[in-house]
Amino acid sequence: MYKLRILNSQYINHNVKKVMVEKPEGFVYRPGQSAHISINRPGWEDVIRPFTFTSLNDWPYLEFIIKIYDERKGFTHQLSLVHNGDEILIHDVFGTIEYKGPGIFIAGGTGITPFISFFRALYLSNNLRGIGLLYSNQCAADIILGAELYQMLGAAYVNVFTRQGIIGFKERRIDRDFLIDTIGDFNNRFYVCGPKSFVEDVSSALIDLGTNPQSLII
Repeated sequence: MYKLRILNSQYINHNVKKVMVEKPEGFVYRPGQSAHISINRPGWEDVIRPFTFTSLNDWPYLEFIIKIYDERKGFTHQLSLVHNGDEILIHDVFGTIEYKGPGIFIAGGTGITPFISFFRALYLSNNLRGIGLLYSNQCAADIILGAELYQMLGAAYVNVFTRQGIIGFKERRIDRDFLIDTIGDFNNRFYVCGPKSFVEDVSSALIDLGTNPQSLII
């Protein structure tokens, strides 16, 4: 277990916080991997939750991007209260979603977080050819790191809003009809991450449209 000092903690939109912590010497992880984390505060040391690294392994610090649910008064609410110099505990690192080559990434809400480190690594190595992103949120205010995603992916980055609430705006969801309208070739590799129902619905639609289940990474 590592006891790590928080270097910086700040909101990057109305309910998502970026937390940067010191990196232990010799600490190694891969893009897409996660850590089990707790907060070094009385009563919270043994409350453990998984979060994905959004930093790259060669960065001098660790970064996590975390949605805050203040109304639940639980773990993320406690994270909203931390300050620079407070400590978190990293219990272990484990593998989650793995990059297996170019494909189309489909994210719902904070499901974008495992993809961020992939895109950052590929961007630095000038290797984003064949990568596309469909990113679903309720509205524009919910987007995480939109400017950076656009800088890296350009026209290959498509936002989808389910509840934008702007007159004349057509709300859409990433469902079967949207996939048919947006994606021409389903003989492709797809990465899907987000809430459980989102992943299940999108994955089912992709397979129904001809995607090989072996080409689906969730």
